[in-house]
Amino acid sequence: MACPFFMPTERLEGGNWPHPSRLPLGSGWNGHCTAAGQESASLSHSELESCNLGYAAKCSRLPQDRPWDSVRFAVIASTDPSHQTIRLRYVCERDHRPVEHGSLEFDPATSNCQQPHVNPQVQRMAECFLRSYVEKKRQ
Repeated sequence: MACPFFMPTERLEGGNWPHPSRLPLGSGWNGHCTAAGQESASLSHSELESCNLGYAAKCSRLPQDRPWDSVRFAVIASTDPSHQTIRLRYVCERDHRPVEHGSLEFDPATSNCQQPHVNPQVQRMAECFLRSYVEKKRQ
């Protein structure tokens, strides 16, 4: 589960993750905080760990008034390669309970989403999750 205010920008190579493939976005990511007033803040390594792992309740940047605490993703359908569609299920949680959920369909060749999520952080996290998933399948 990734922090809902985390905007991943690039894969975090050489992180200290014991099992990087088990991370919520499929690997560790560098990025920045999108909480109001925190957009230009530089994130420390420990903060990036919290951003990647979600439920960052101890994070000083986490707004008290927020719709959810974390976002999780799972592949629910990976169709025949000729159809070129991968469907991801997302769940946005608050206090360890689902608040919003749905699915996003992607063309894995282009990473285009048929109907992007309205929240840019959720959409970007889904794209990162998809990228990690597709790269694992190729190996």
